[in-house]
Amino acid sequence: MNIAITGTGSYLPSLTIENSDFGSHEFLNEDGTPFKQNNEIIIQKFKGITGIKERRYAKENINNSHLAFYAAEKAIADADIDKEELDYIIFAHNFGDVSHGKTQGDTLPSLATRVKNLLKINNPRCVAYDLLFGCPGWIEGVIQANAFIKSGIAKKCLVIGSETLSRVVDPHDRDSMIYSDGAGATVIEAKEDAGQILSHASATYANDEAYFLFFGESYSKELKQTDTRFIKMYGRKIYEFACTHVPQAMKECLDKSGVNITEIKKIFIHQANEKMDEAIIKRFYKLFGMDMPEGIMPMNIEKLGNSSVATIPTLFDMVKNGKVENQSIQKGDIVLFASVGAGMNINAIVYKI
Repeated sequence: MNIAITGTGSYLPSLTIENSDFGSHEFLNEDGTPFKQNNEIIIQKFKGITGIKERRYAKENINNSHLAFYAAEKAIADADIDKEELDYIIFAHNFGDVSHGKTQGDTLPSLATRVKNLLKINNPRCVAYDLLFGCPGWIEGVIQANAFIKSGIAKKCLVIGSETLSRVVDPHDRDSMIYSDGAGATVIEAKEDAGQILSHASATYANDEAYFLFFGESYSKELKQTDTRFIKMYGRKIYEFACTHVPQAMKECLDKSGVNITEIKKIFIHQANEKMDEAIIKRFYKLFGMDMPEGIMPMNIEKLGNSSVATIPTLFDMVKNGKVENQSIQKGDIVLFASVGAGMNINAIVYKI
């Protein structure tokens, strides 16, 4: 039997935050000094680099585990399976449940356990655990599910990528405009006449790269006094790292699959930054002496922003269901999933639909 993605589901929070909503923010340099440019210019430059026009935030009464539950319900229904038959629930996230207005992440019990509880699964042999692997967490969860099934340990797994990054951003940091909330879920199982995971690759670079993304102080002197921490990153270093290492990891994964690059129909890459993603894909094709094909890279970052572990499963679900303009997939297509994020971690999967 093939090991396949048999069900997908995603949940987009209902609050739409446009770039103009950041017009009154006080953006500061790392040393706390104000920028010379006004916010209109800052936002315009931000849009030109990232491609983001708007993003989604969760309502005040909704936590990360709730978003994941909504996406999981859809994935289980799409796979048409009995939820009691799930052997594993693997929940990839970064910060746990961060309640609105709070600063501390809550991971006790695990978010996977919370989703199992919300799904009302009674089977105690359905093992639920969280996975911390940065933005590539959902792909890594699929790789782990594949290993469980391949070894005979499991038959059906639910893999979730969900995050509420809007609750861990420094309002005085321009990078706060990048992040968003969302959830994507998939059912992975062994099934005849289904899709197939053809190959995968993962890597962790943890020398100088280990702290390219980190939890740090606000750029505001007032917020610094509260000792609150926020998601921070060295954007230029991440860009250079990703453009250097991700294309090579994608090539390694494709080479292991035995698939010719001309057979790839779509590349689902982590929605981190539009220009960076385009640069990665162009360099990937350059390794094969080719130009990047038109339409190969579906994108939804323009409207959804960067929701970390949720971007790829959400994008895949949307394209599968015809919700991304001029993008579609069909049975038999070969696609490539690829991501990069905190760690610094990189991974990829070649998948036949």
